[in-house]
Amino acid sequence: MKLGIVMEGGASRTVFSCGVMDCFLEEGLMPDYFIGVSAGIAYGVSYLSGQKGRNLEIIKRYMSDKRYMGFRYLFDRNLKSFYNIPFVFGEVPNKLLPFDEKAFASFPGEIEAVVTNIRTGKAEYLKVPRNDRKFGVVVASCALPGLFQPVKIGKRYYLDGGVGDSVPYRRALEQGCDKVIVVLTRERGYVKAAEKSIRVASMLYHKYPLFVERLKNRADSYNQCMRELYQAEKEGKAFVIAPEDMLGVGRTEASPKKLSKLYKEGYFQAKESMHALRLYLNAE
Repeated sequence: MKLGIVMEGGASRTVFSCGVMDCFLEEGLMPDYFIGVSAGIAYGVSYLSGQKGRNLEIIKRYMSDKRYMGFRYLFDRNLKSFYNIPFVFGEVPNKLLPFDEKAFASFPGEIEAVVTNIRTGKAEYLKVPRNDRKFGVVVASCALPGLFQPVKIGKRYYLDGGVGDSVPYRRALEQGCDKVIVVLTRERGYVKAAEKSIRVASMLYHKYPLFVERLKNRADSYNQCMRELYQAEKEGKAFVIAPEDMLGVGRTEASPKKLSKLYKEGYFQAKESMHALRLYLNAE
């Protein structure tokens, strides 16, 4: 059996998934194939390196730190990003709360991140390098339109993977996974509405009409994906873990108290699902 795990993004909302991942580590549950979108891959690397509790420490110690994120960095001529990339993807993993590069490099499975090609507007699935201390592919997957600059990987420029493919469970199936666990950051029944920022994004990226078109259709694409995912769940092709309540946490939430509660929600949701999950994994 080839097991795939899919992690949706959602910036601060993905703290729910951190609780799920720590539960998986306790249970010794690791995939043969992992794919994450945006914060789903940014937090996912600590899961794949086996560092239980590391994401929770980031949440408690740094997300409310003024060095982590804020509009001051978006208007900084040198950064032009809401998140302070040198701090988040440099100082934290390399100095303050070390990321276990050796453990990550030794993970035997496949690891992919979803990015969106700014010229084609299409999702691409890039392998996450095991020795990149700058986390280039991960940053590209996290690059929210309007809040990040496009990230260059090779000869191409990319933005947030969630634009092209928010919940890439179909990619996991295409990669030969027999069983797929999907961790969402929105409640069951959530219906995505068109974002108010689309008009601004259309002006920012007017040179990239295919990307703008993808942004405009994102809500419809997401909702269709969710309908298909829940149908796949009914047919036994996927196992979905979703929050029952987001506890008021939004995309840029920084309160350690609120985020810790959402982390616990993910942890206990995974614990409560474990019996059914084991049955799913053992079913032929």
